[in-house]
Amino acid sequence: QLRLVKGLSINAFDYNCHVDLIKLLQQEGKLHRLRKARQKMSELFPLTEGPEIWLEYVQYSIGGMGAQGGIERVRSIFERALTAVGLHMTKGASIWEAYREFEILLNAQLERIHTLFRRQLAVPLMDMEGTYAEYADWADDGVPETVTHQYRRALQQLEKCKPFEEALLVSEPPKLVEYQAYIDFEMKEGDPARVQIIFERALAENCLVPDLWFKYTTYLDRQLKIKDLVLSAHERAVRNCPWTMGLWKSYLLALERHGADHQTVTDVFEKALNAGFIQATDYVEIWQSNLGYLRRRVDFKWSRELDELRAAFARSLDYLKQDVEERFSESGDLSCTIMQVWARIEALHCKNMQKARELWDSIMTKGNAKYANMWLEYYNLERSYGDAAHCRKALHRAVQCTSDYPEHVCDVLLNFERVEGSLEDWDAAVQKTETKLNRVNEQRVAEKEALLTRQEEEKAEHRRKAKADKKAQKKSQKANRTGDKRKAEDEYEEEWGEDEELPSKRLRGEEGFGSTATEDLMETESGLFGRRAPPPRKSEPPGFRKNLQGLSEAPRQPQDMSKEQRKDEDSVFVSNLAFNLEDPEGKLRTFFQGCGTVQQVRPVFTVKGAFRGYCYVQFEDRLAVSEALKLDRQEVDGRPIYVSPCVDKNKNPDFKVFKYKTAVEKHKIFISGLPYSCTKETLEDLCKQHGTVKAIRLITNRSGKPKGLAYVEYENEAQASQAVLKMDGTMLENFTLSVAISNPPSRKMEDKAAPSRILGAAMMRQPQGARGKGRTQISLLPRSLYRQSDPDAKAENGTVSAPHATVTDGSLSNEDFARMLLKK
Repeated sequence: QLRLVKGLSINAFDYNCHVDLIKLLQQEGKLHRLRKARQKMSELFPLTEGPEIWLEYVQYSIGGMGAQGGIERVRSIFERALTAVGLHMTKGASIWEAYREFEILLNAQLERIHTLFRRQLAVPLMDMEGTYAEYADWADDGVPETVTHQYRRALQQLEKCKPFEEALLVSEPPKLVEYQAYIDFEMKEGDPARVQIIFERALAENCLVPDLWFKYTTYLDRQLKIKDLVLSAHERAVRNCPWTMGLWKSYLLALERHGADHQTVTDVFEKALNAGFIQATDYVEIWQSNLGYLRRRVDFKWSRELDELRAAFARSLDYLKQDVEERFSESGDLSCTIMQVWARIEALHCKNMQKARELWDSIMTKGNAKYANMWLEYYNLERSYGDAAHCRKALHRAVQCTSDYPEHVCDVLLNFERVEGSLEDWDAAVQKTETKLNRVNEQRVAEKEALLTRQEEEKAEHRRKAKADKKAQKKSQKANRTGDKRKAEDEYEEEWGEDEELPSKRLRGEEGFGSTATEDLMETESGLFGRRAPPPRKSEPPGFRKNLQGLSEAPRQPQDMSKEQRKDEDSVFVSNLAFNLEDPEGKLRTFFQGCGTVQQVRPVFTVKGAFRGYCYVQFEDRLAVSEALKLDRQEVDGRPIYVSPCVDKNKNPDFKVFKYKTAVEKHKIFISGLPYSCTKETLEDLCKQHGTVKAIRLITNRSGKPKGLAYVEYENEAQASQAVLKMDGTMLENFTLSVAISNPPSRKMEDKAAPSRILGAAMMRQPQGARGKGRTQISLLPRSLYRQSDPDAKAENGTVSAPHATVTDGSLSNEDFARMLLKK
């Protein structure tokens, strides 16, 4: 409790602190202190005036209508309620009905009741039809034509507003977005009364939103300009959102604009200083607003207001130095704007340059002497209201002290001496500026050298760290990998990748979209179990023990199923699985259960029981195989898997599940240089600007990481050509894109090469001579016998196009050959 009281003494506008104190006093049962706490909070934070509160108020006031003047007092309260909430589209009708019932109860004149009906029917309110029918039954002579006309106009307005009202009904509090849209609509319609009521409705549910209050008060200041209404809104704004400096600043301006007395403005300003702003610059701005108000009050022919202004300037500097700096560890006025304004007022209005110079000396001692703009501001003041001697002195000090833009200050000094100075002054200025600029250049060279040295040290440290990380990563990969085959495949992938445009490996699928496993991994169990087991590894891969535990708990099914029961045509081959995958059988059963009934999952293990990263999945129905193949490249534990048909390549050596296109695909484009963070959606948004995108594929490596390449298929050739013209060389996230028509390269390795070619095929072997050494690569034919290939041949995607030489027809005579050799 003491902590809450102390917090309120520091910041009386702490809303949460007030709420916590009231809850605490309720729990302790201290009624007297609870009543005082509630009263204090109600003085600072007003209750929102809604239709319900006004209805309660008028019903309460009816109880005192028997007193002298009571009836007129009740009518006055009803009129105030109609002004405040009578236009409320959903709840305003209750106030009108209560007013009519009150007049009927008094047996008032019929004309008064007629007037209430006519006023209500001119306002768009919910259930207007019932009010109109009631008036038609009540009026003996029927509804006048003028009332009917007003009623129809109100109905039209109601239809316009119904979508906004329905949006408010279905939305959840505080409904700020819906109210903003409603406010914008009413402001376009231009009815000030309706704009005011929708603002009030919005603020009833969003009273702690400063932007809404600022928008409301700004509208009142510029449109209605009614003193009581404007000042009341400003007062409620600062009471609901006291921490917002802009609302206090607008309140002070509104008070001055409507001619409030000086004491009222001063009291509001003092409340603003105690409001508890959240940053130091807010206090600087509120002081500037108050000082501007005081300056406008001063008649510089009289001294009383001027003395008050000077005292306010002095107080503001002390306040920022003590109170604000103690709270925020800074004054909030680093450029000393308040002192600059004070100095200019002294120079312009009071003709007191001595005071202005004293203020500028104080400004420079607060860390501003190194900034050129501060010295130039002082120089302009001396130029306007001082003399040439003080201008020269200010510029010489500026050249001496400025560190951010010394060249500019030196130019100003030299230009000043060209106009004002003598030869001695000019020589002194030239000598001073040259000395300053030489010293600055030396400092800049030293700083640049130090920066380069620091950058080199950082690069060296980065290289050392990267080398250590790479070494640790290689060591970790070596410990985790099992099997020579997977190791060879990973090294091959690292060198060539798996892009269908590279020469050594192509993905399945004629179009290159949705392609799956590589040809080398499409084998059956008969081809795998007949091979020699790899040598045992020194370290166990992750998940090794868990795989062994799973094997000990349940026997492996591949040993239980006979070869006759295994059907390749009902099976798929699954590869690229993680070596440390836990329970591969269970996870693949779950993964393929949507394709059909899984009869068996046969993971392949080494002789030591480690999972080899591939397995066979056999279904009960052959139709499930086609569904399973559609899951190719889907992820299992964050790694894409390859799903291929299960074919015994020993029996079908010529079987291929994919074909390669060697012709140009003019409706498709190849994009390289993409950022690794590029998603399919981002690329689609970029490409669809040039035509209809049919398909997109982002190229990834075996671990699922992007490679910065992609293929985009358009509806026709024209759209693809347009995309190449517009997109090639453009930037995407600071990456330069290269875009070309898709031109897949031809396959450069034999289709029937052995699986062991994975490493060997990556490089061309040198032809061997008689003693095993490479033959010379120097051609003994003259250059004239060579001709270059067609230079206009199109480069294949992912390859470097280079002209190659071919030998001309060798049907030349000995004399022709001799002439070519002797030709100069």
